[in-house]
Amino acid sequence: MNETIRVFTTDYANNKFLHEDAPLTFAEDSLGPDGNESANFTVYPQAEYQTVKGFGGAMTEAAAYNFANLDEKQQEEFLDKYFDAEKGIGYSTCRLTINSSDFANEIYSYDDTPDDFELKDFDMSREEKWVFPTVQRVLKKNSDVEFFASPWSPPAWMKTHGRMDKGGMLKKECRQVWADYFVKYLLRLKEERIPVFAVTIQNEPHAEQGWESCFYQAEEERDFAVNYLRPALDKAGLTDTMIFFWDHNKERVVSRGLTCLSDEAGNKALGGIAIHWYSGDHFEALSVFHKLFPDKMILGSEASTGAHNKCVYASGEHYAHDIIGDLNNFANGWVDWNMLLDETGRPYHWGDEQIEFGKKFRAGEITDETMTDIERRFMRHTVEEGPWMGEAPVTVDENGNMLFHSSYYYMGQISRFIRPGAVRLGSSLYTNKLEGTAFKNPDGSIAMVLLNTLDRDMPVVIRCNNSIAKTEIKKHSIMTFVF
Repeated sequence: MNETIRVFTTDYANNKFLHEDAPLTFAEDSLGPDGNESANFTVYPQAEYQTVKGFGGAMTEAAAYNFANLDEKQQEEFLDKYFDAEKGIGYSTCRLTINSSDFANEIYSYDDTPDDFELKDFDMSREEKWVFPTVQRVLKKNSDVEFFASPWSPPAWMKTHGRMDKGGMLKKECRQVWADYFVKYLLRLKEERIPVFAVTIQNEPHAEQGWESCFYQAEEERDFAVNYLRPALDKAGLTDTMIFFWDHNKERVVSRGLTCLSDEAGNKALGGIAIHWYSGDHFEALSVFHKLFPDKMILGSEASTGAHNKCVYASGEHYAHDIIGDLNNFANGWVDWNMLLDETGRPYHWGDEQIEFGKKFRAGEITDETMTDIERRFMRHTVEEGPWMGEAPVTVDENGNMLFHSSYYYMGQISRFIRPGAVRLGSSLYTNKLEGTAFKNPDGSIAMVLLNTLDRDMPVVIRCNNSIAKTEIKKHSIMTFVF
């Protein structure tokens, strides 16, 4: 094999950002004293595993709002940089929110009329201001982009404690109307010609968050899908819309799956599990889940790092480490959180609420005695530390300039070269100090991604069948090899 290998690198120390390096050329492998037994990163095309759905980010109201405030030239640059696989990083799978999330200008739903069980006042006109126009620009740039949608909370009147934020649960008598609400949402997006391949039942259903949230026991999530959501979707002709459950951290994917999928009806209603990264790696849990439920999709649905990280490549390394680990354990895709925030991590209504809380606490208007338990848990630390603020791969500074962070480039080393429909191949590395994965794309090309988070350069011998190519991966860099 005398084939040429294209090489792409992101290496902050050498000012390389998705930079195409000089190509490598395969040579014949050999045995003996000059052989290549060490430093191998080997791909095994004979072994095929899961298929990729895609990679992307979330078009929250915050992201759409910031997009709307860019000038026309910047908007085109944003669309090229995210959704064009030649000019940018080729996003193909993106997330939408049903009602508001914490990354919105304020808490809102599409129907605030109490006991409106017929949803006569259902109104999505708010999304016509920022979200719909931005999504339609995305689809104009790349018509193959697909979306999935997640709720953070039902409207307040559907919940046990009468508010969208600070936890609570879906009232039993509101399960049907909440399922009908999903249908109205999806039909409205269909009118806008926005392709939605899936919904998740609830964002982070195991957490009582200070922002919009709603708690589900595993059995409740399963039963809502089986008895209400799946029938409502089917009745409306939305039979191809998949339902994902969990949409939360990886440490409980197996136990949640055992409850939701071991039941025959649950297995039939649910198409896959969505996962976040906030409780740690737990990569092996994904392999266990896949072993138990091999026909179910695993989709990384949210990840975010904190803003103001002083190490320029830290967020990028975190992204790549998690994506590679998930992919090597049967994940079918990986979707980031906000695609565009300002330099302070806004719009983020929850962060602004925390700041106001801190002011009131310092002024003595709120005391430990008057705080609720959830206020103590989520807000007390803001008095001294300030609120947690998220970072996006692309932010806008106070002068209106777009800034591209390491998470953008590291993500791009994967999403640009591992395309929708790609199949993971067997691969192995000579050391656990490096991380890597390999995929075969629909066009037959093979993409191998290699991550080095060490403080030293590492030798590498790319090996496929009986051919090799020697190279080196610089410290704190990521490389993609395509042949």
